[in-house]
Amino acid sequence: MHSLPHIAVRLLALLGLQFLTTTQPASSQPASPPDYFIVVTGGELLEGAYPDAHTVFLTRTLRPLGLRCAGSLCVDDNRADIQNALCFATQHAALVLVTGGLGPTPNDITRETLSEFTGIPLRENEEALAAMERRFNQTRDQLRPNLRRQCLVPERGGFLKNANGTAVGLIFDLGRTNVVALPGPPRELQPMVRDELLPWLQSRFGVRAPGAALTLRFVGIGQSQIDQTIKDRVAVPPDVIVTSLFEGSRVEFTFHLPGHTASDVARLAKLGTAVRAQLGDSFYADDGSTLEQVVLRALGARRVRLALAEVGSGGSLAASLNTVPEAADVLAGAFAAPSEERLAGLVQIPADQLRGADNAEARAKTLAEAAARHAHADWAIAVGAVEGPVGARQVWLAIKAGDRWDTQRLSLRDSGELGRASLVTQALDRLRRLVASP
Repeated sequence: MHSLPHIAVRLLALLGLQFLTTTQPASSQPASPPDYFIVVTGGELLEGAYPDAHTVFLTRTLRPLGLRCAGSLCVDDNRADIQNALCFATQHAALVLVTGGLGPTPNDITRETLSEFTGIPLRENEEALAAMERRFNQTRDQLRPNLRRQCLVPERGGFLKNANGTAVGLIFDLGRTNVVALPGPPRELQPMVRDELLPWLQSRFGVRAPGAALTLRFVGIGQSQIDQTIKDRVAVPPDVIVTSLFEGSRVEFTFHLPGHTASDVARLAKLGTAVRAQLGDSFYADDGSTLEQVVLRALGARRVRLALAEVGSGGSLAASLNTVPEAADVLAGAFAAPSEERLAGLVQIPADQLRGADNAEARAKTLAEAAARHAHADWAIAVGAVEGPVGARQVWLAIKAGDRWDTQRLSLRDSGELGRASLVTQALDRLRRLVASP
């Protein structure tokens, strides 16, 4: 049974939505870009398992287009909390962006909750269903019901394609108010925003097109340190908008200008040169390349064959590198096991040889040497076993670069996905710096 405050809030929301849908037709265009409100769903965020990266990404992506964020709320994955948040958001902004809860699991209830809140029914979309069939190479009759449910889209509004996952974005068009639902995983949400949401915003609200932009990517240095270095040592023109994004121990700084003339592009290029002069060791790309691409291309240019041996990273390094096409030309072999003893068996190290290593650093070097020999590789990386108490765990990284060795103890602050992502980034950064050295 609902509480009285919840019923009152729900009634206000319904009355507000009725007013909105009857005073302006869906085809009308506002005189200026609307304010927007963000509703982030996910119980794991409220439990502290993950930080909210969506608000940062969305605000920094939409700000250069002239869109103002009126606020952001983070709520649990239940109907009452989501609807209360929607009630508040629709009273403060004409555009509401909701993230998360569009997947195939039972707690993914955003789709149905938004349909109930807006009063807009859902209907299976033929285009979305055909894309699902192609993705899984199955006919619609063979698709599992929980997957097929993700092809339900609003009858009034539309959907945003998802090139990186199964859950399409949803647009609930209420005329003066629009509610847009985006998938939760950053690897799905971020490309969808750039490739699908931005063109829709330009068409629906007439927001200005993105101007000239330059994105510099850094690793091995903190976001705040980069920001302070730029403020102290680089003269950034007042009309340049600076945004930044931190994820997986990698940092992006993007510099925007409203215009897109040759002069604007040249100004940003000059600014980028000045920033790189101050942060050159940590800079790795300005062309959109990932750290994985940069490392593999550098190894490929030197005709290096690389082997991987992983314990503490659980195969995450191999998985990360294998997302890049260049991996086929560089990776000679990858071995992963839950313990150094199991890994020794995979790369055919005699048991007494591993036990004879004096310490964790020596064992990591032994594993790297054996992986290179077993895979017929010139270079090899070994990530040793996790050591130390919770909160201060560490692993040894050993890189065999021909006849040279580079070893380092790396921190593992978290045993989950974020910790492994940070570990992969640290390992790739060491490899990047090593391959660039004479």
